[in-house]
Order: sequence, then structure tokens, then C-alpha cells
Amino acid sequence: MFDGFTLDRIDVGDVELRVRHGGDGPPVLLLHGHPRTHVTWHRVAPLLAHGHVVVCPDLRGYGQSTKPPTVDDHSTYSKRAMARDGVALMRALGHERFAVVGHDRGSYVAQRLALDHPAAVTRLAVLDGVPIGEALARADAKFASSWWHWFFLGQTAKPAERVINADPDAWYRGSAEQMGAEAYQDYRAAIHDPATVHAMCEDYRAGLGVDRAADDADRAAGRRIGCPVLFGWSTRDDMVELYGDPAAIWRNWADEVQTVEIDSGHHMAEEAPVQLAGALLDFLRADRDPADAQK
Repeated sequence: MFDGFTLDRIDVGDVELRVRHGGDGPPVLLLHGHPRTHVTWHRVAPLLAHGHVVVCPDLRGYGQSTKPPTVDDHSTYSKRAMARDGVALMRALGHERFAVVGHDRGSYVAQRLALDHPAAVTRLAVLDGVPIGEALARADAKFASSWWHWFFLGQTAKPAERVINADPDAWYRGSAEQMGAEAYQDYRAAIHDPATVHAMCEDYRAGLGVDRAADDADRAAGRRIGCPVLFGWSTRDDMVELYGDPAAIWRNWADEVQTVEIDSGHHMAEEAPVQLAGALLDFLRADRDPADAQK
């Protein structure tokens, strides 16, 4: 996996991130979702690396990145904290400005990065997600029946960790056929680590509290994403079923929103890497030198 990439552990202040990086050209940061690690990008990253420096970290708490201590408001696992990690990581690698792509939970981190650090982000791609505040504002019975895990993982009265750790493979249901053998091994190592399972639950606890509050505060203040946005969704997932026109939600947050449908189930980087990479390259092409953009 990741032929030609460097595997590093980089101190970004509060935590140390496991990260793979490689390629040449304008930088792009790829942020995975739950319950994956950065390895979910192993089929996409090499395709992007022909024209971009590609940086793929494990988010804090996930995979082999540091699991910071839990605090009462779960803010050590907030998307704001993860966004700060992303900026520090890219600066450590010499990149002051960069594009960011986030899938699933990573889309919330990418969104927060663009809102909190607008000078750093050239372009934002969000995949299979709408802002947390928007999702929770629409959390009707249909949402609850499909995405009940948000509330199971996010509550603390009867913590989900005990249930998950009893049989992580049955709970998460990944497969080597979909992910690839090496990626599956990395994923299994993560989900069989109780500290990682706890950290992933903390991500959801932060989502129901401090992350929603941050989104709601931004909406109330009229803050918007200033860079171009690409919203992509999987045709065999439930974004349209839940939200009707999810792109319309993103247009409430940004002035320039492009859209793309990916013929895939939810884990598009694993199921449709060529189509996804093509869509991202098209979107990112404006960040390349004019001469390179013609290639």
C-alpha cells in the first residue's frame, strides 16, 4: 500500500499523529471517517499523488494516533481540536495553504478547518456528510432509525464501549474483500484496541455537544465558508433519502458549491477509488500551476 509514500509520526502539539505523505504538487489533506484509519485512502492517494502532495493522517484517537485524555465536555475529541491538528500537521510538513478532503466524520473536521482557519484552506471537499448542527436539527424518526448509532455511541449513561469490545468484528463488519488485505489488517488492529474504541465514542460524544454548539454558533453569526466547496455523496448511501437535496444544505454554508455523485456504497474511497480520485482531481485542478493543469 501507498507505494512511494513516507510513513511518519508527527508531533502536532497536543497529540502525535500517524501519517502517510507523498507525491508532488499542491498539497491536499485527506481525512478519514469512522471507524476507519488513514489507510482507507490507500487506493485513492496514489492516484492523487501524480499531481499533488497527499497527506493522510489518522485523526486523533483513531488508528495509531494519540488518544488524549477524556474531559467532561469531550472537547479533546472535538472537530475544532482535530482541525487544529490538521493545520499543525500541514505546517510541520511545510504547507501553509492546502486543500482538504473529508469523508464521514472527517467531513466535519474538514468543514471546521475551513471555518476556523480560512487562510489555510484553498479548497474543501466534503463527502457523505452535512454539518453536524444541520444533521441534528433534522434528526426526526427516519434519521433516528437509520443513524441511531450517533446516540448510542454519544451517550454516557450506558457507555457503548462494553458492547462494541465484546465483538468488534461483528459490530463494525468490515471485510478484506472490500478494503484489501493490508488495509483490513490495519482496520482490525484499530477496532480491537479498547482505547481506540473509547476514542471513537468520544468523537461522537463531542459531536452531540461541543461540535453541534460550534456549528450553531457559526450559523447564528452568519459565518460562511469562503473557499470553493465540492460536496460528494454515495448513490447507494442514504444522504438523499435523509435530506432530499443535501447539496442545498451546503449552499447555506458556502457561496461556491459543486456536486458529484459517486456510484458507491458509503465507503467510497474503498469501493469507487478511480471515480472518486477523478472527481477530486477535477476539483483540485485549479490549485495546480496553469502549465501542469493542461497535462
